[in-house]
Amino acid sequence: MGVRATRLMVIFTAFVAGLLLCLGVILFVGSRGSGTGVIQTAAIGGPFRLIDQSGQPFSDQDLKGKTFLVFFGFTHCPDVCPTTLFEISEIMRNLGPEADRTAALFISVDPERDTPEAMRDYLASFDPHVHGLTGDSAALTAVAKAYRVYYKKVPLDGGDYTMDHTAIVYLMDKEGRFVAPFNMKRTAEVAAAELRKHL
Repeated sequence: MGVRATRLMVIFTAFVAGLLLCLGVILFVGSRGSGTGVIQTAAIGGPFRLIDQSGQPFSDQDLKGKTFLVFFGFTHCPDVCPTTLFEISEIMRNLGPEADRTAALFISVDPERDTPEAMRDYLASFDPHVHGLTGDSAALTAVAKAYRVYYKKVPLDGGDYTMDHTAIVYLMDKEGRFVAPFNMKRTAEVAAAELRKHL
């Protein structure tokens, strides 16, 4: 098989894998009211106990009664994380006083560098409704598994490293149940209007 054919096969395989992942999420969401008379919830999310940017314990119980967004990332992320957090901040700004009825979680996948202090300094540039959560490796592995999040440490030249990770924003309801992936590819006004429907 030539180099061109090999590249085409890799691209096709990646496309199919991405398509299957999207279909899996759609099926998860679609199964919630599938005519059985029993509401089924997607196996995404669940109880957790981490540390916030103030160094205080923070768990799923702190979000009871609030619709919230969840995003996994890390403070050394060069583009995706700050862009997404900026977009979430703009959504919160568009909600106005109603933002107090919701929250957003920025959960670290880099416990080695993302101490509560590092998270606090990083989030100072974003909306105060965004909570930065970190913890030890075991706790973060558990919550990432609950949200079906992939992450991996990737070495860089010079001994440094970056993190490869899932970049989905999850919409969770007032009971902490998964609703759907939250579409960030729209204006902050439209996204805020959509979030407001779930408050």
